[in-house]
Amino acid sequence: MNKTDQTTDTHYTVVKIVEADKLGSATSPLGLARTVAVTNGSRTPQAGDVIAVRTLTDSATYNMLELPTGRLAKINPGDVVIGVLGRRRALKGFVGDVPQAVDAGDQLHLLSLGGVIGYCTGHHSSLGDAIKVEVIGVVCDEKGRALNIADAALPLRANLGETAPIVMVAGTSMNSGKTFAATELIKQATRAGLQVAAGKLSGVACLRDTLNMTDHGAIATASFLDCGLPSTVDVGDLSPVAKTIISRLNESSPDLIVIELGDGILGGYSVESILDDPELREQTAAIIFCASDYVGAWGGIELLRKRGIEIDVISGSVTDSKMGEDYIQNEFGIPAANSKRNGALLFELIKSKVEAAGPQKLVGARA
Repeated sequence: MNKTDQTTDTHYTVVKIVEADKLGSATSPLGLARTVAVTNGSRTPQAGDVIAVRTLTDSATYNMLELPTGRLAKINPGDVVIGVLGRRRALKGFVGDVPQAVDAGDQLHLLSLGGVIGYCTGHHSSLGDAIKVEVIGVVCDEKGRALNIADAALPLRANLGETAPIVMVAGTSMNSGKTFAATELIKQATRAGLQVAAGKLSGVACLRDTLNMTDHGAIATASFLDCGLPSTVDVGDLSPVAKTIISRLNESSPDLIVIELGDGILGGYSVESILDDPELREQTAAIIFCASDYVGAWGGIELLRKRGIEIDVISGSVTDSKMGEDYIQNEFGIPAANSKRNGALLFELIKSKVEAAGPQKLVGARA
């Protein structure tokens, strides 16, 4: 189909209809079908713009795409994939940026499992090169206007207001044990009779963590993707996004809200703006910090103390052995609990903090 529809407000021209083989989960806020219209336009690209690409290469180590259903699908050379432009700063993954221009025929890279696409500038030594893709066009509506996942975003909130008790799970970096700790906490709190909602406030767009939270008993989930962000790299002040997500979770009338801060408290994902927000700090009942070693645990304690924040429990792979738990408790004076070996202890260690924040909510946990 070569019928064109020239528009004046975006200077985009619909050039063809594309049938996609796969849609990345980062596009899920828009609920797209596999048949989309694309343009060959030249406006300045924005993070969250939806684009159609054709994969050019394969990868032995990073060749799966998460679909909007949450299912993983193998990416094959020649597949037509719908993803979104975005940035990534993964210490143990890919690093990439939104290109300065996007035109049909340009070559970019798949940066994440959820279908975030950009120009790759580096990757961890354990990975091969990122899958290379060729741009087919920018996905547009019937008027030729570029689609962006922000089109379906929740309206941002400047204030949080009344909320259920919040437990924040933070860590040193990706793969430090945050999601495991968060989901185990959800499971244990649910077993104790609480209604638990859960969310992810930072990182790169992917549904698997929030789906995992649902699998462990969360009655409602939300993430920065619901605010139109493919990642939280270079967002700056992430606190309005955090308040929006927590407010959405409160609509389910939970007894407890468990929040994961994706990536690390350092690293470019704007996590520090959440930790520095006075209202969010006041409403946080407890903080669980995950680390992979003693130095990481000590660094997290000291960095947060400089912000006036005390960690309530240390978890993560540093506690995979009893020796790690004992060392942290004896040397740092902070309780430690391993979510894999003793999730019940993890919940017990923060239970009193949560009760103090909202005792009327925790009747079921006192049985």
